[in-house]
Amino acid sequence: MSFNSLAYILYLPVVVLVYWMLPFRLQNWFLLAASYFFLGFIHPWFVALISAISAINYLAALVMKRWPHRKKSALVTAVCVSLAILAIFKYANFFLENVNALLKFVGLSTFAGPVSILLPVGISFYTFQALAYSVDVYRNEVDAQKNFLDFSLFIAFFPQLVAGPIERSRNLMPQVIRSRHVHPEMISHALLLLVWGFFKKLVIADNAGLLTYKVFSLTDPGFYLVWAGVFTFSIQILADFWSYTDIARGSALLLGFRLSRNFDHPYLADSPSDFWRRWHMSLSYWLRDYVYIPLGGSRCGHLRSSFNLLATFLLSGLWHGASWNFVLWGGYHGVLVLLHRLYRGVLARIPWSLPGVAAKFVQPGKIVLTFALVCVGWLMFRISDMERLVHFFLLRPWQPGNDFEVGLYIFWLGLLYSLPIWLHGLGHLYWSRFGRDRARSPVLLMGRPLLIGLLFAGIFLLRSPEPSTFIYFQF
Repeated sequence: MSFNSLAYILYLPVVVLVYWMLPFRLQNWFLLAASYFFLGFIHPWFVALISAISAINYLAALVMKRWPHRKKSALVTAVCVSLAILAIFKYANFFLENVNALLKFVGLSTFAGPVSILLPVGISFYTFQALAYSVDVYRNEVDAQKNFLDFSLFIAFFPQLVAGPIERSRNLMPQVIRSRHVHPEMISHALLLLVWGFFKKLVIADNAGLLTYKVFSLTDPGFYLVWAGVFTFSIQILADFWSYTDIARGSALLLGFRLSRNFDHPYLADSPSDFWRRWHMSLSYWLRDYVYIPLGGSRCGHLRSSFNLLATFLLSGLWHGASWNFVLWGGYHGVLVLLHRLYRGVLARIPWSLPGVAAKFVQPGKIVLTFALVCVGWLMFRISDMERLVHFFLLRPWQPGNDFEVGLYIFWLGLLYSLPIWLHGLGHLYWSRFGRDRARSPVLLMGRPLLIGLLFAGIFLLRSPEPSTFIYFQF
């Protein structure tokens, strides 16, 4: 079931109404059943898969607590089995394709063609969430959950099930095992998140997506068209993924749960490192805590630290999809972060700093430069055909063509669609600059109903004629 479907619009109010009519323990039973219904709405066998991953990590955690001398073997078993399931469904054809290419290169016979495997929605998200729980139990950071019902709900909680955020057990599990409550301010905030999320998806992301599709469906778009399409894709993917998180957080709030933020205005980042502190934060912190730091982090020499960082970013790229363009995208961002670290190291040796006024002029330039570098990465993310990607990077920059006016037109359309996001970002800068508490601001509290009404009107008047599925459903 997708958030931007009529089925979900009808499903959510029914679930919320029935949920609050039940006592606490029955609430968890009902939520688990509702979550499995949500996941298995189209393909019921998806429920068997998430139940298997839940059972594996639940049992591994109990073994770790019951027999401490077997902690390592229990963790290794949980990690290997969970990752094996993920690899079979997500990477089997990628592995087979590359093995066949290697065999063909050396002149040996190849295996059979691609295997028909349907990728279960959300498998990367709930697998990483389950693995984080097992690792946390191994590290004695959380207790093993004895109630399988509660643990299953922690893994399968439907608002964040398909595309995150990837919740930590120390944040979501206490909310699962304790009674919840809701008050008017939570409902108001939830409704604003829901409407703002639907607006970003149906108005911004889907309209920008139409422009992007028209550009990249051309056989050989020109230089200006390509980069105008990259700009509209940068707006599409931010609005699309951010909208999912907002709808997930709003849905959870109506049920008394508070989910983590997954975005913090990433296009206002002033460096590659800052971008990854703002973009898909739950995945960034997951990779930091469960990959980068265990590899040694920055505690070792510069060469080893650089290797750890690049390995983490390459894994991030591979997590996004079974294709070399995602690996290239991850490596590209890893190199950007390394270059930024080198740049900071050089500046640290200079015994002077810019005056306050000059620094204010430099900051916008750093934001624009970071956004431009991120857009270069989005071209790698968007084009899965490596030959076509190389063509765009190596040939098109030297052949600008005569498509400047068309490219400029698409750019301005993309900028117009994205205007609410930029205004939201400027508002964020204002409130953070003056240290205001936006959640308790009387102006915002009084204007919230009006804002919800305006967003509703915008959805009805400006929504895209061709709605699309969420981009991160494929991951």
